[in-house]
Amino acid sequence: MSNKKNEMTFKYIFTYDYNPIYVNGAHGGISPRGELVINFYLERQPLPNSISHEITQTGTIGPETEVEPSDLGRSLVRQVINGVVVSHQTARELHFWLGEKLKELDAMEQARMAMAAEQGGQVTH
Repeated sequence: MSNKKNEMTFKYIFTYDYNPIYVNGAHGGISPRGELVINFYLERQPLPNSISHEITQTGTIGPETEVEPSDLGRSLVRQVINGVVVSHQTARELHFWLGEKLKELDAMEQARMAMAAEQGGQVTH
């Protein structure tokens, strides 16, 4: 803790299995206890359980003859990665925090676009 009055220092401790993951969606709602339940998922195309191929006369793999499941091409998977349960107050604090981070990202994006315009439209990463 700092020697200054009215100041608190927070130390962050990470568990041995801390592993940030990519998610591209969320689903949830309000629990019977009035808490916000958020389940994060990764939405992607499904992988087949199996694919059968014709074997050609020359012994090579030919065209597909069967895919299991049969509705593979008309399906998407939402793999639920993890979830959180937060109180009403914590949800408000997260909402504020996300809003601030979005403002920072917007400012960075605007600066990057302005720099690209100055360089004749060439964007470098």
